[in-house]
Amino acid sequence: MSHGLVVIGGGAAGLAAARTAVARGVRPLMVTEGPPGGECTFTGCVPSKTLIEAAARGEDFAAAMGRVRATVASIAATEDESALAGEGIEVLRGRAAFLAPDRIDVGGRILSAPRVVVATGGGPRVPGIPGLAETAPLTTDDVFALTGPPESLVVLGAGPVGCELAQAFARLGVTVTVVEERGRLLPGEAPEASRVIAERFVKEGIAVRTGASVTRVSREAGRCRLEVDGGAPVAAERILVAAGRTPGTHHMGLSEAGVRTDDRGFVRTDDRLATTSPSAVYAAGDVTGRIALTHAAHLMGRTAAANALRRGRGTRLDDSVIPRVAFTDPEVAQVGPTEHEAAARHPGARVAYLPMSEVDRAVTAGRTEGFVEIIAGPRPLLGHAGGGRVLGATIVGERAGELIHEIALAMRTGMFAGRLAQTVHAYPTHAIAVQQAAAQFVMEYAGRRARPARPGEHPT
Repeated sequence: MSHGLVVIGGGAAGLAAARTAVARGVRPLMVTEGPPGGECTFTGCVPSKTLIEAAARGEDFAAAMGRVRATVASIAATEDESALAGEGIEVLRGRAAFLAPDRIDVGGRILSAPRVVVATGGGPRVPGIPGLAETAPLTTDDVFALTGPPESLVVLGAGPVGCELAQAFARLGVTVTVVEERGRLLPGEAPEASRVIAERFVKEGIAVRTGASVTRVSREAGRCRLEVDGGAPVAAERILVAAGRTPGTHHMGLSEAGVRTDDRGFVRTDDRLATTSPSAVYAAGDVTGRIALTHAAHLMGRTAAANALRRGRGTRLDDSVIPRVAFTDPEVAQVGPTEHEAAARHPGARVAYLPMSEVDRAVTAGRTEGFVEIIAGPRPLLGHAGGGRVLGATIVGERAGELIHEIALAMRTGMFAGRLAQTVHAYPTHAIAVQQAAAQFVMEYAGRRARPARPGEHPT
């Protein structure tokens, strides 16, 4: 039986692509080496957030890992072969390799594939530090399979994954040190957000080494020793590497399909997610090297499948409003540009800042770390009338990952910042912080007014 769309990969992007095909009346075939669900279900979002929740509740290591396994199994059951068959998606397990732009070999079975979406995701990147591989470092591929806690742990990398797992393991009783070669934790986020998390880590006993480049790793007397350029060495029982991702493009025969990759191995795509293949081969998700987030992969999967099935050029990927969240405690949420990015890109941008210490709900909860920072810019002809156009926000706090979506909606709809201030928010809630901050764009509120965005990484 012929299939209208072949999807290679069973993660978030692949599932979204296959479901988009079904919604358009097309029968898809999903080819996946592992079980459907991919990295997010088995080694990413689902187990990591479950571990974070269990650690925050004070569960011990065994109970936390048991909760992880149970949660993964529960969610995986909603997207296994049987569940997907009920949705009209056929799943073929095996490794796919292109023989030609429209032909794919899966374990000796040759598929005719006039329309393809490549959504093979990626895997953890392990830096080529001398001696690191010999210490059998943990990654997100295997850390959730631990049966017992290490006595101590060094986390290499202080992005969202590294910070989330560092805090979770520390709360599970493990002595944790975070090592980051750049100058601060969460280097991709606003500097003030990094400072809040660094202060929290200090309070929780997590050692932080930033601006620290590891030059060599060795193992002696049951412990790993990390030599750090310009600083004291770091020692721990185990190492967890959280240093980014590599694309899942090996052994796929992409050149046979005319699909080119960049110098890092990620599949090159245009603004409609078409690859360089002469045939209808599209790509979506982490394999493209674009935004490595599950919800971004879902958007890309939908877009790629729709364009592969549509006659003509299709629609452009609109990834301009995609929020991201580091599920640390407190959470760090971001959408749109940070302040210094806005200062460079949007002349006349203004910033409204409100510390959580001035938000009554945060005060009642005894969790006043963090802030709301909303950025707005002038509209053509109208300038700052109505508060200007909402450009983005950084929110750090106990409910930051939930609050950020109000800003994302404002951005998506082109909302005046003043509309956020006019919208009645229930009191006392965390969300009222958004209303109170937005009020600064149209008036002085509680002694605060929106100010011009400052370039560089200056504190607020």
